[in-house]
Amino acid sequence: MLLWIGGCSHPVRALVGGNMRIDGDMGVDGDIRMNGTMTTISKTDNTASPLRAVQLNPSSISSSQRIAIVDVDGLLVDRNFSGFGSMGENPVALFREKMSYIEADPSIAAVVLRINSPGGGVTASDMLAHQLNQLRTRRGIPVVACLMTTGTGGAYYLATHSDLIVAHPTSVVGGIGVILNNYNMEDTLGQFNIVSLPIKSGTKIDLGSPERMMQRDERDLLQSMATEFHQRFIDQVQQSRGEKLTIVPPASNDGDDSDEENAPEDESSKPAFAVPFDGRVFSGLKAKDMGLVDHTGYLDDAVRLAANLAGMADTPSLVLLRRDNDRAMSEFDVTPNTPMTSLLPIQIPGLDRSSMPTFLYLWQPDPSIVTAVGN
Repeated sequence: MLLWIGGCSHPVRALVGGNMRIDGDMGVDGDIRMNGTMTTISKTDNTASPLRAVQLNPSSISSSQRIAIVDVDGLLVDRNFSGFGSMGENPVALFREKMSYIEADPSIAAVVLRINSPGGGVTASDMLAHQLNQLRTRRGIPVVACLMTTGTGGAYYLATHSDLIVAHPTSVVGGIGVILNNYNMEDTLGQFNIVSLPIKSGTKIDLGSPERMMQRDERDLLQSMATEFHQRFIDQVQQSRGEKLTIVPPASNDGDDSDEENAPEDESSKPAFAVPFDGRVFSGLKAKDMGLVDHTGYLDDAVRLAANLAGMADTPSLVLLRRDNDRAMSEFDVTPNTPMTSLLPIQIPGLDRSSMPTFLYLWQPDPSIVTAVGN
């Protein structure tokens, strides 16, 4: 306790250290008067404490090897979230911190990615996947992804960088596509007598601006970028899933095959994947049939698979990586990190320059997602 008592001449400083106890009854008769000013000094702690490993099953606390459950929830964007009850975390920064923690902790022998996300930004998703790849390269520990309610878009992209993918039978899986939300607000602004008067150098510097109609060549430019990012996603799925994907054999040629070796290879002679890479989603059971996931099951099954890959016991020690003010009572607890969203776009999409539209690996049936990511 630190007190400053200001009197007529000099302030008196009273410093009390240790514990202060009063036994028995304490009574004061008469008036107590104090002249001057009393100031108390207190320290305001920063709530962003470092991550710590929270033990989930104390019965296995004696185990020298542990499995870390890394939760990946909500929108995957490279920006801090704000909202009522939100932790305000940047999903990309938080994931990096967790990967660094696991890399430095030799007792963590395997990782289970508990994913429940519709996806997010193309670049943010790629950054998460890059961090996961770095961990696997440096530590060489197995990683099993478990898709919960939703594992689509960038969330599924991240899952394909693991050793195995487990999906609930009722999970929503897939969403292998790209979207960039753009709006033409020129007529709407004109109704309020708002006319855009940009001063620019470079005719395409305002490409995608909602303040004017997009030209055909400008749309083609953005479409080429979307196609490029989409192909990157497709290549990753085909490379990571390999022969696990369902393949439709090419049509047989009943004609003369004498010049088959010298004939140039065409698209019809290549095996075709039965998986439609057009952004559609599937149930967990259907995703298993198509080879998009390895197993259908639950989080417990993903933990057992990770333990088997790491050569651990069937009941391994489980930990969650949490901050001091973030509850963690079971492996299903979620960090509260919900962005400020609304069913109605109160902010005119695209006009807030701090929330620019971005290309997304995102399954997007909910209009509130558009507002949340600034699109």
